[in-house]
Amino acid sequence: MNISGIRRYAVQGVLLASIGMPAFHTRADDWPQWLGPERDGVWRESGIVETLPVGGLTYRWRIPIGSGYSGPAVAGGRVFVMDRQLAAGNANPQNAFSRGQIPGTERVLCLNEADGKILWQHTYDCPYTVSYAAGPRATPAVSDGRVYTLGAEGNLFCLNVEDGKVIWSHDFKKEFGIKTPTWGFAGHPLVDGKKLICLAGGNGSVAVAFDKVTGRELWRALSAKEPGYAPPMIYEFDGKRQLIIWDPESVNALDPETGKVLWTYELEPPVRQGMAIPTPRKVGDELFLTSFYNGSLLLRIGPDGASKVWASKKVSETDTDGLHSVFAQPFIEDGHIYGPGSYGQYRCLDLETGERLWETFAPTSGKSERWGNAFTVEHGDRCFLFSETGDLIIAKLSAEKYQELSRAHLIDPVNHDPGRPVVWSHPAFADKCVFVRNDQEIVCVSLAK
Repeated sequence: MNISGIRRYAVQGVLLASIGMPAFHTRADDWPQWLGPERDGVWRESGIVETLPVGGLTYRWRIPIGSGYSGPAVAGGRVFVMDRQLAAGNANPQNAFSRGQIPGTERVLCLNEADGKILWQHTYDCPYTVSYAAGPRATPAVSDGRVYTLGAEGNLFCLNVEDGKVIWSHDFKKEFGIKTPTWGFAGHPLVDGKKLICLAGGNGSVAVAFDKVTGRELWRALSAKEPGYAPPMIYEFDGKRQLIIWDPESVNALDPETGKVLWTYELEPPVRQGMAIPTPRKVGDELFLTSFYNGSLLLRIGPDGASKVWASKKVSETDTDGLHSVFAQPFIEDGHIYGPGSYGQYRCLDLETGERLWETFAPTSGKSERWGNAFTVEHGDRCFLFSETGDLIIAKLSAEKYQELSRAHLIDPVNHDPGRPVVWSHPAFADKCVFVRNDQEIVCVSLAK
């Protein structure tokens, strides 16, 4: 397949009209869900700076909030973000892998985009049993005057964007008879037409669709010992819109309207430690997946389902031959795959062979660090990368090299869960600004020319 010179990104076939709002309007320059308006990690605004200021960034505002991994969503002049508030006298375990019963609350915050003022907040009791207990994982999704949020313990809420009042809610653990996954419920909710599609778990309910207005369950599908953490994604393959659900045991395609299974590709071996996390990416008739231990897998999708093109040869976190990403979505362009590996090696692979062309630690942790990370967002012929050190980077990526054009420190890494300070929250790019949070604050910086 010749894809040189052709840009192909995720989410062909998503009903973009479902993001529009009659009374509370999203705009083309909003970032209303995971990976932006088209759920593909592409920032399409013009009038953005070519280089970052040498003297440092100018902040429009910075507002104190609690801890969490959940990235912000920006829509209709408002910013939506989730955080975690520990109950008085309590602390998270020193060993981040430990799981206990940690009292506290989760919050959904709505901020005024212009000045960061908190317009409303929704708080609910939420004792944590998760490993890495900093806070919620999933980015809110905004559609038709409602914001949908999923907490780390499986609390799904539909809230009115104007005042934060609860329209409907679900408790995944109670309703589906499931336990909290090791690292919590993390699949970013997907709005598709009149549906809200979520990753849940258990017997027959790994994927669940709700009526986005009433909260009524429309369908449920798939069974797995562990649901994984990868967000549900809709792509078009073979002329059909297909809902991709990747759990540690298999890759599946469902009919988004009915939940009917279209095809299943069994994984052998299964994804180790349940770490099916990074967003699956589509390019042409192929689907690329990556995980920390198992590495890379490229599938070709045809009328009869999925077949393997190539895969990493070893299940390992150190002896790696492909892209072994922990949770950052890979970036694919012009026949090449880019993204961070298991120890922060930001790599370029040949899409059709999996051959590694180069690697660098520059945009991640600066040196070899377990789970070293950077998020990548395309903007025109370049990319904005956000490193785990809190730096915002403008770079060009090609088969030849990583070319850093500009860098500025954006926010301090204050989360020490992995044994070093990191910030592991995906930024939002909207209204010519970048919005990002750590465990202490959320900031807005203008990137307008």
